[in-house]
Amino acid sequence: IRDEESGYNKNLFCIPKHYEEDLERVFIPHGLILDRTERLARDIMQDMGSHHIVALCVLKGGYKFFADLLDHIKALNQNGDKSVPVTVDFVKVKSYC
Repeated sequence: IRDEESGYNKNLFCIPKHYEEDLERVFIPHGLILDRTERLARDIMQDMGSHHIVALCVLKGGYKFFADLLDHIKALNQNGDKSVPVTVDFVKVKSYC
């Protein structure tokens, strides 16, 4: 996102009441995030070929994105020309430093 990007008016979205006073604008709509997550899943499947995928989720903040990404990979596995084995694991880190 460029610095001069003004985002979208929050009135264009359904914002939960408990967030209404905290938000001024929406910079990245949820639909765009879902689209990019699906694109990432397609890129992963293409890059991995028929190799086994080991998916590692860093808890806590990454879980929702991780689950969405795996849902797209699972759908591609079920509906695509090939099926690639996927192993899922989780790690919890104390600090990112």
